[in-house]
Amino acid sequence: MNNRSQGSWSQGGPGGDDAGAAASADIERATRRLVAALDALESAVERRRDADRDEDELASRIQALGADRSRLADELDATLVRSRKLERANRDIATRLDAAIATIEEVVGEPAVAVGDTGAEEQP
Repeated sequence: MNNRSQGSWSQGGPGGDDAGAAASADIERATRRLVAALDALESAVERRRDADRDEDELASRIQALGADRSRLADELDATLVRSRKLERANRDIATRLDAAIATIEEVVGEPAVAVGDTGAEEQP
């Protein structure tokens, strides 16, 4: 660089101290704007990071709910199968009891008294 350009900056430029003060004020304003922009960018990055973390947590919860739903569906299916087996067994037992009651009635020669029935109404 030549001495003249260095001298003009050291003396505040061609316009003197006013031009240097104006340039310094412009630099100060630009610096403040830059700092404000960097702060805004940092805040936006932090919000995005929080949103991504929340999104990941939500995806994890949805996956857990899906696994729970599958497990509950399997348990429900197994319970329905068991319920149907119990219903069939109940019908089979009822049929066998009816047959046993009929056999007992034939052997005894009179109708069997229903459980809980004392027969008091039939006696004179």
